[in-house]
Amino acid sequence: MVSLFENYEQQYSVLTADITAQIGLLGASATKDRRQLISNIEKHVEEAQELLEQMELEVREVESAKRQRCRTKLDCYRAELKRLTLEYIKARSIKQGALSYDSAEELNDVRISSDQKQRLLDNSERMERTGRQLEEGYRVVLETQDIGTQVLQNLNEQRETIKRTRSRLRETDEELGRSSRLMSSMIMRSIQQKIILFIVGACFIIALCLGLYLGLNK
Repeated sequence: MVSLFENYEQQYSVLTADITAQIGLLGASATKDRRQLISNIEKHVEEAQELLEQMELEVREVESAKRQRCRTKLDCYRAELKRLTLEYIKARSIKQGALSYDSAEELNDVRISSDQKQRLLDNSERMERTGRQLEEGYRVVLETQDIGTQVLQNLNEQRETIKRTRSRLRETDEELGRSSRLMSSMIMRSIQQKIILFIVGACFIIALCLGLYLGLNK
């Protein structure tokens, strides 16, 4: 099954192949064809930049065993797109230097192309900065995830400790309950024994008094 990252790779390969072919045609094209080629190349470069941004996001979802390899590929693709952008600017500049401009419209096209060239360079630099920011953000996310994992592990350990403490408290409470019942039983037996002794003593005294009374009456 083809992953989304691999799908982006295929689209990127098609775009860069088209850009390379059109840069090769740029030097030998007429003015009208040249304008169309320039428009197509710049459109494809922008699409390639968007694809690289999508690939950067998709790298996060790749399993850890393949993530570093995908990042290496992405760095190569960035370098390749930057090289193609510079080749395009060079090919366009060389052609512009060799042309003579017969109208103000063509001269304006040259001025516009200079702005477009600067914009392409700015886009390339911005894409690199965005890539670095995404990598830094992803690193922070990983660190935060590690910290969160450690916190969860600590919480689980503390929960297990609390469970064991509660279990020991229940056992202690049960032991105290048994001890309390045993003490109550011992106290009751002691009271019963005292009552029995009191009754026996009272009976003995009554019998003694009765014996003395009967003896005196005789």
